Amino acid sequence: MSFSGDIKDEIAHQLPDDYHCLLAETAAMIHYAGTVGGTAEDGYILLETENVVLAKKYLRLIKKAFDIGVDLYIQRLPSGKNHKYRILLSSETEAESAAGAGAGGEDYTEDALSEIGVGDKFSRVFLETADWERPGFAECLLEYPCCRRAFIRGAFLTTGSMSNPGKSYHLEIVCRKMQGAEELCQVMETFGVSPKIIRRKNKYVVYLKDSGAIADILNVMNAPNALMKLENIRIIKDMKNSANRQYNCDSANISKVVRTAARQAEDIRYIKEHLGFDRLTPALREMAEVRLEHPEESLQGLGTYLDPPVGKSGVNHRLKKLGEIAAALRQEE
Repeated sequence: MSFSGDIKDEIAHQLPDDYHCLLAETAAMIHYAGTVGGTAEDGYILLETENVVLAKKYLRLIKKAFDIGVDLYIQRLPSGKNHKYRILLSSETEAESAAGAGAGGEDYTEDALSEIGVGDKFSRVFLETADWERPGFAECLLEYPCCRRAFIRGAFLTTGSMSNPGKSYHLEIVCRKMQGAEELCQVMETFGVSPKIIRRKNKYVVYLKDSGAIADILNVMNAPNALMKLENIRIIKDMKNSANRQYNCDSANISKVVRTAARQAEDIRYIKEHLGFDRLTPALREMAEVRLEHPEESLQGLGTYLDPPVGKSGVNHRLKKLGEIAAALRQEE
């Protein structure tokens, strides 16, 4: 299973205990993936998905939140490997359930659905206006942090995905309209996360690319197993990156030492050829001979070959002096 599948499987098995959180999560699923249609007297809410986990979660939410029945249709896709699940909540379904529940059943159902902006026969809010992206549930359902967590969870479960963190950090939730994307960003920002929005064809994608922000959202959605996997991958990648940086730094230092030693040896050979070691002071002559004998030795190592031994700064001073002599000779040439 993909990393996205692991996250969805984990959060799909969670069912909020509080009624208002049930409404928030259900509202998000309908808001971002549902279809509302029909007439004010004969309306319906339809959710279609190939994800059986999403279908089961939606059914459980509807049952627990509203205590009404729904029609479930299962269609085998042409590939023969997957199924499409069509979950229909209609006026007819509601009426049948209300009749079995008693006189108060229908009023309860309509009141409950109204709280998520799809009440009053599924409802005139959608059916008599073109602004389906603004159902008006944000103010009443997203007041508490627990409800906002449920809302984000429902949105990710319907249209969200995440790349394999071993390859890249990218979490996204696809929205049908810009207003829905902006609303989702506002909800996520209440948890200290700042997502961005990008348009992809006729959709609007709310996305995160920072591993820390993604970890925060997984925590917000209450996906501890996925969060632990992400953190383990982050630790391993950080260790590898640190090791690579150290290796690159060591390689750069070694290359610098080798280049410096080669330049010093070249200067000394030039002095030997054009001036001769006999015209150098004893200290510089000894230094020149030791450098030619040990071309790959570090400055500190070279000092141990001198008599008496000299520290790193002393060796550096003598080699610098030899370099100045070589430069002067080249200038005369």
